Amino acid sequence: MSFAQSYRLVRGSLRLSSRFVCCRCYSVVHQKTIYSGIQPTGFPHLGNYLGALKQWLHLQQTEPADTRIILSLVDLHAITQPVPAAQLKAWKKEMLAVLLAIGLDPARCIIYEQSRVREHTELAWILSTMAPMGALSRMTQWKVKAKTEADTMDDLPATGGPNLGLFAYPVLQAADILLYKTTGVPVGHDQAQHIELCRDLAKAFNSRTRTNTLLLPRTMMPSAGARVQDLRDPSKKMSKSAKNAKSRILLIDTEETIISKIASAVTDSELGVTYEPKKRPGVANLLDLAAAFNTDGRTAQDLAKDWKDLTHKQVKGQIAKSLNTGITPIRERFYELTQCSSGQQRLDAVAEEGAEKARVIAAETMVVVREKMGLH
Repeated sequence: MSFAQSYRLVRGSLRLSSRFVCCRCYSVVHQKTIYSGIQPTGFPHLGNYLGALKQWLHLQQTEPADTRIILSLVDLHAITQPVPAAQLKAWKKEMLAVLLAIGLDPARCIIYEQSRVREHTELAWILSTMAPMGALSRMTQWKVKAKTEADTMDDLPATGGPNLGLFAYPVLQAADILLYKTTGVPVGHDQAQHIELCRDLAKAFNSRTRTNTLLLPRTMMPSAGARVQDLRDPSKKMSKSAKNAKSRILLIDTEETIISKIASAVTDSELGVTYEPKKRPGVANLLDLAAAFNTDGRTAQDLAKDWKDLTHKQVKGQIAKSLNTGITPIRERFYELTQCSSGQQRLDAVAEEGAEKARVIAAETMVVVREKMGLH
């Protein structure tokens, strides 16, 4: 039986027996489910890889086989900023290829595009009726993003300001998580506030419906040292949106491009090498990158001691070599998937199969949610 047939069967049986499903939900121990997402907006850089994608790979390798891992290309979140349809489609296919290229296995993880599962927006609307606007306005990321479109919050009425989708972003994010009976969400510190809101919305739904329908997920903080700084301005995080292309290293950059970008990375005028992030952020950032890609277990502090008498040029050469050793296999696998017909067919198959698996879980959740809300 195909996943599409399974989905239709599950959905039909749930409609006929939603009360039975509800009772069953409360009588079993919920499967451990980890959910995470990434916006398909531009090609991933080292910050994305070390901060999120490598963490996903670690989960795949270390979590027990019965842990359900769900990874989403959150394209509905991506359209909070204008993006041409053709560009978004290309980005999604590229991002999926990257996930497979780094070693994620669609037989072990559910990998899917958010917009292929309609239940996301339905649950988001239901949760929005319980989301206090005051809480949304206090979200740190909302304030930061709003200020990128106006000098101050007071200017927003005059300029039109950010859109509603950006303001309600955390509500859709909560729906993403709650839809799959998620028990854990790996996020950075900048997203922890959103997970707390997600828990609050789950509590609000359960309180209104006098049930325990929606699970309360816990925050899973990544290991320390995952933050990667801008190569041209180490006071900022590495970003896709930075104007200077030399500020970031992409996972498809050629060996020559990586050498060039590392060579032009900002350091300082001090001689020698020390690991002092506050005093020497540029040097520390490069050492962190080298530590992330070396294969002998040496930390950034270890490398600083080993390289203490080297010039900055010599150190950059060592770092570029380490990065190329780690990135070249990813780049090669990416092009195998995107530049031949068999690779393209595999990407299409993975996207469809992942969506079908996700729909089965989402449909089961929404049958119960609708019934508890009096909706059909």
